[in-house]
Amino acid sequence: MHIGHRGNSEALLDKLPFFERFLPLWVALCIILGVFFGKFLPEAANTIGKMEIAKVNIPIAILIWMMIYPMMLQIDFSGILKVGSKPQGLFVTLVVNWLIKPFTMAFFATLFLRFVFSPLISPLLAKEYIAGAILLGAAPCTAMVFVWSYLTKGDPAHTLVQVAINDLVILILFVPIVKFLLGVSRIIVPYDTLIYSIILYVVIPLVFGYFSRSWILKKKGLDWFENVFLKSLRPFTIFGLLLTLVIIFAFQGRTILSNPLHIFIIGIPLSLQTYFIFGVGYSWSRFLKLPHNIASPAAMIGASNFFELSVAVAISLFGLNSGATLATVVGVLTEVPIMLSLVKFSNATNYWFN
Repeated sequence: MHIGHRGNSEALLDKLPFFERFLPLWVALCIILGVFFGKFLPEAANTIGKMEIAKVNIPIAILIWMMIYPMMLQIDFSGILKVGSKPQGLFVTLVVNWLIKPFTMAFFATLFLRFVFSPLISPLLAKEYIAGAILLGAAPCTAMVFVWSYLTKGDPAHTLVQVAINDLVILILFVPIVKFLLGVSRIIVPYDTLIYSIILYVVIPLVFGYFSRSWILKKKGLDWFENVFLKSLRPFTIFGLLLTLVIIFAFQGRTILSNPLHIFIIGIPLSLQTYFIFGVGYSWSRFLKLPHNIASPAAMIGASNFFELSVAVAISLFGLNSGATLATVVGVLTEVPIMLSLVKFSNATNYWFN
């Protein structure tokens, strides 16, 4: 039976367009291009980096719109009301994000940065790196999860509700969890960053998706909408993802080249945490016999992180050039390639949920 599924996966892979079939190669090339761009054209990278509102980069936001918009178009808004009939996916997301993820992140970061790699980094620097990792662990993803869900054919209405509830919980639990794990009494959370991110990455593409979906269905009909228009948008999602990689790695090109060992060291516990949390959410969803289009986004939302919030808090608490801020930046560098590998794994194992 498993051999048959492997054969089907290989057949589907052969049917993919050339560009999508070799997506890992394009990702690697974009990372290299971004690092090169940041190293040799730093002024251009800095100019793009300064185009922001409350730590939210506008060019990145536009590219994320390109990635999120196709999923927002697929939302049947009458189906949002039915999400409550399958609450298990929401339950998995909330438990994994808030009762497991922050504490396993602290565990992995402490284990590797304070003990395993103690001969390579000073105790003070290790403490700052751990703090940055904790800030990442306490801020589950809000925007990019739409992209991962879209690439794994997740239920768009269910994904939207998961993200909306997660945003509300961040407002309540982020500060207490960070205070507890960091042991600091005063944390200034840049709520403008949080609110602007929600508006830019959720509200605007959602409203645009709703009105354009209604207009297209009225003018062209459901068949044209699903079989022509939606399919034509898929290349824009991939292009937006790749260009986002170039810009992100351009921002940090000089940092990557000047601190390769420390970036590698920080990346190990962050990578282990990402795979571990995805495994918890994915296997638990399978145990609950959830459909794949709910299980996949439920696991993805915990595996990825809310970088804008984490980086902004790290800067306000520890400073721009601190180890904590560097650790949150490393989270950006490691996540996208890892999440793409999880997308591939999720698509290859969707038959587990049938």
